[in-house]
Amino acid sequence: MPEVQAAGVIHDLGYRGYDGPRLGRVQIVRALTWHSFRSAFGIGRGVKGKIIPVLTLIAMCLPALVNAFAVARGNARLFGYDVYTPGFRVALVTIFIAAQAPELVSRDLRSHVLPLYFCRPLRRGDYPLAKYIALTAALLVLIEIPLLILYVGTIASASGGRAVWNETKALIPGLGVGLMWAVLMAAFGLVLASLTGRRAIATGVVAIACFLTFTLSLLLIQAEGGLTSTSTGARIAGLFSPFTILDGVRVWLGGDPSTGLVADPGRYGPLYGVLAVVLLAACLGGLAARYRKVSRSA
Repeated sequence: MPEVQAAGVIHDLGYRGYDGPRLGRVQIVRALTWHSFRSAFGIGRGVKGKIIPVLTLIAMCLPALVNAFAVARGNARLFGYDVYTPGFRVALVTIFIAAQAPELVSRDLRSHVLPLYFCRPLRRGDYPLAKYIALTAALLVLIEIPLLILYVGTIASASGGRAVWNETKALIPGLGVGLMWAVLMAAFGLVLASLTGRRAIATGVVAIACFLTFTLSLLLIQAEGGLTSTSTGARIAGLFSPFTILDGVRVWLGGDPSTGLVADPGRYGPLYGVLAVVLLAACLGGLAARYRKVSRSA
């Protein structure tokens, strides 16, 4: 009986190999950062994904728009650039990072797509670095755009170049304070959100941590005599929340203590600065350690 040989057919499906340039690790990190930044504002997502970031940005800008109307009617500027509605800013930044930090990190943990990232030429720290840069940039947009609106609305009614220059000099420290807020709060939100892949739980963890620490510091300040108190307890009571730590640094660097969140730290000002740096380093270190562990198990 003759042997029957199996015959096969090769179908040309039209696939072509890629022989273009290999952009490598830097381009991957850049693309991941840009994608994460867009996700922080709901770009590329459905309507539900845009509600919180858009509403928080609009709400943050409202006081600046009110100021522009008031200044146009001959009133003085309503808010300082470095103390732009501090309590309102705390609430909106808390809402923003509680909603968007889990969006940036928890989804990937939940859907187990991290192995797809780490099979590319990414180092272990590249993924959290991209997420951190993206959330920091998103917070800068949320915090700094209202300050620029406040500035433009004020100088639009200014009389003379000296008045414009004075406003410009006042704006620069305010932008610096906003940068401090973005850098620290992005790290704080991401490290907490990265603890779980369940987005609802991550949102709760971030929101509760921000709210409870802030409330604790405010209660301690009030218990020690309030913002005008010069007791040691009042001066150090702001060390228990990232928001009050940031405001303590602002006052230590020359900001007005009467319009902020904490009592004048006085000689304890450097302690606020050191603690801010330590907290930032701890959050970034924790974030890197978290993804080092994830990458090993991926």
